[in-house]
Amino acid sequence: MARLALLALLASITWTARLVAQSASAEYLYLWTASEDSTQPDFLAVLDVTEDSTRYGRLVTTLPVPGLGNLPHHTEHELPPDRQLFANGFAAGKTFIFDLSDPARPRIAGEFGELEGYSHPHSYLRLPGGNVLATFQMRHGPDGMAPGGLVELTPAGEPVRTSSANTPGLDPETRVYSAGVVPALDRIVTTTTDMEGDSPASRQLQIWRLSDLAPLHTITLPDGPAGDESLLTAEPRVLADGRTVLVSTFNCSIYLMEGLETEAPSARLVASFPRKEGEYCAIPVIVGDHYLVTVPAWSAVVSLDISDPAAPREVSRLTLGADEVPHWISVSADGRRVAITGYGAMQHRVLIARFDPASGELTLDERFREEGADEPGFRMDDETWPHGGQAKGIPHGAVFSRP
Repeated sequence: MARLALLALLASITWTARLVAQSASAEYLYLWTASEDSTQPDFLAVLDVTEDSTRYGRLVTTLPVPGLGNLPHHTEHELPPDRQLFANGFAAGKTFIFDLSDPARPRIAGEFGELEGYSHPHSYLRLPGGNVLATFQMRHGPDGMAPGGLVELTPAGEPVRTSSANTPGLDPETRVYSAGVVPALDRIVTTTTDMEGDSPASRQLQIWRLSDLAPLHTITLPDGPAGDESLLTAEPRVLADGRTVLVSTFNCSIYLMEGLETEAPSARLVASFPRKEGEYCAIPVIVGDHYLVTVPAWSAVVSLDISDPAAPREVSRLTLGADEVPHWISVSADGRRVAITGYGAMQHRVLIARFDPASGELTLDERFREEGADEPGFRMDDETWPHGGQAKGIPHGAVFSRP
């Protein structure tokens, strides 16, 4: 009997270890999703994207969030090591913190709205010590809403320190948009686009000191031959060397920062793409010596070789359907897959592209599709959700799990 009990115990331990190993090797894609039906909750969707899984591309679960009409927008661009994902519900001025430490069973670890007068958080970046740097578009002032600023937060969402962007030389109608953190130079670069479109399109950037969040400089980007390349400053990205910064604009241009650590920082235009009225180039990502960015005029995601950041060179272009408008992209931890969400014909759809970090080549992942579907991708307009209802989903922020 004792021998049988021992064998049963060993079998149980082996089975448990197998489950743990499978869980550790599983990969997921998290989609921060708006409900098109304003009477239904917004939610985080979890897809299985484990390479060798028979359920590749299938829905695992959903997690609804409190309130209605939050307008799910930006998340962190990659899942941090602590697996606490910050995501903004921009219309409600809220931030939700998703605990993804159990990757297939997300839970809400916290939420917050206005902090110390700062409202409408937009972007979130991890600082070297693990805290979160959040850009807030606005701040209450004596004459109404003023430019927002930066708020450093603990991973639990508690404010540590704040710093106002409202300094001499900054257009008073400016709204702080996104940021790039450059620890090697003790600097932060922020952009200045108004999410609500109420303020004039801005050409400005701000430079801050990372160590104390002191605003140091406000600069205006120069235009190029078209005369409006600098409008709508968008996303700063720090290159693999940890010192070089490229800044994109929604008007489809890329600027190289120079002298960032000096008293006279500047930026120059190094690349631009064609534009289509009412559509904007959007989220870029860096993978080694490559810069990936969405270009709606081409209905494409473009890969640029930036081994010489002063002369980006196109090496690949993934062209989607003519009515598809790619907007958000994010990269898997191994740098070999790219999640794509957007507008137009892909408003309710997420795609995955394959990426070769050596050559920079992009190709559509044809395997990532629903069972029986005649086209790649996961559609969110014909689903019955685990949390209830069949409201069409509009995914925006998309983030891969960590190994």
